[in-house]
Amino acid sequence: DASYRQSEAPHYNARDLAVVRAKSANAITVLGSATPSLESFHNARIGKYTYLQLTQRIEGRPMAKAELIDMREVFRRFGKDPVLSPSLISAIEETHKRGEQTIILLNRRGYSSFVLCRTCGEMIKCINCDITLTFHKAARRLSCHYCGYHRDVPKHCPQCSSEYLYSIGEGTERVEELIAAKFPNLRIARVDRDSVRRKGELDRILLAFGRGEFDLLVGTQMLAKGHDFHGVTLVGVISVDIGLGLPDFRAAERTFQLLTQVAGRAGRGNLPGRVLIQTYYPEHYALQAAVNQDYEQFYRKEIRFREQMGYPPFAHLISIIISHKNAEKADRTAKILRNALDRANPEKLCRILGPAPAALSLLKGLYRRQILLKSNNRKHLRSVMDQALEIAETLGCEKRFLEIEIDPVDLL
Repeated sequence: DASYRQSEAPHYNARDLAVVRAKSANAITVLGSATPSLESFHNARIGKYTYLQLTQRIEGRPMAKAELIDMREVFRRFGKDPVLSPSLISAIEETHKRGEQTIILLNRRGYSSFVLCRTCGEMIKCINCDITLTFHKAARRLSCHYCGYHRDVPKHCPQCSSEYLYSIGEGTERVEELIAAKFPNLRIARVDRDSVRRKGELDRILLAFGRGEFDLLVGTQMLAKGHDFHGVTLVGVISVDIGLGLPDFRAAERTFQLLTQVAGRAGRGNLPGRVLIQTYYPEHYALQAAVNQDYEQFYRKEIRFREQMGYPPFAHLISIIISHKNAEKADRTAKILRNALDRANPEKLCRILGPAPAALSLLKGLYRRQILLKSNNRKHLRSVMDQALEIAETLGCEKRFLEIEIDPVDLL
């Protein structure tokens, strides 16, 4: 799971450390997951790990039946893009009538994704990061989920002074509001980073839901795994395509894992479960495999893509982020480092990509440039990196502006 990866310096993966630690102690490591990383499963396939498969749920309970709702068809029928499809609305109503519980997953908090001026097209962005501010209706403010910057919602566009400001996209706060308006008798709770800020609030909501004090739970990926609610027979997933569209080679893997995990929340008791996944891309192999809850199906498709593109497990990666509060100095440092990498790599043992603006090119007031190193030999990769750092220092590169991550979990 990605949570075992330390995303800030010093970077390390607790899974990999466990494997190395066990080897040094002549011990056995047990890696257990319904959705293992592609690298771990590949190690099992090639015989590096011993593969033990659990073929059924406890007490032989059936897996929840999963279905894809094609939102393109919904749009063709109704001429609009509803947040909740008619199929999902009907399923929520039927589930409630039976006295059973529902979980709705939307991996985006807030009320709307951003605020747009309909006159000039300006989007209100963070002053420290190259991203739009998320609208939080209850707090009546716009917030950045990366640096914490927030401001009041303006009455007029900062660019053209127009009063026609419009909130675009939906978050968990808006979905909670929509469901409450549609089903006024439904007892609803929300679980995301905004609703459980106070100590003990998360446990209070989850325990109350487990006791049946709520009929429906809306939340982010915090709800996707580790929970055992026997009253839940319906899981609905909204805007799953957000994850698939991220500029990262692991986007499909993360989406498959999230869907498989949240599907596992339905039908954990004696009653059968149902999972409805709303999407505009029902043909995607990650969604097809998730509906079938078939890891092998996903693996066969994804491993082919990884091999063709030279991504893990067929290559090792090093991501270098160059950050500076001055854009020109960030560019200069990146060019020096690229020059040093080329000089340390005369035999082309590694493939060097960049420098280029990082996916988040401005973050917390720092301009970010990225260089990516790829090689199918880890020793070559480390050797080139170490030599390049020595050369770069003699060329005037300041290491404090570099963030080097070996085997990065994501490239954002």
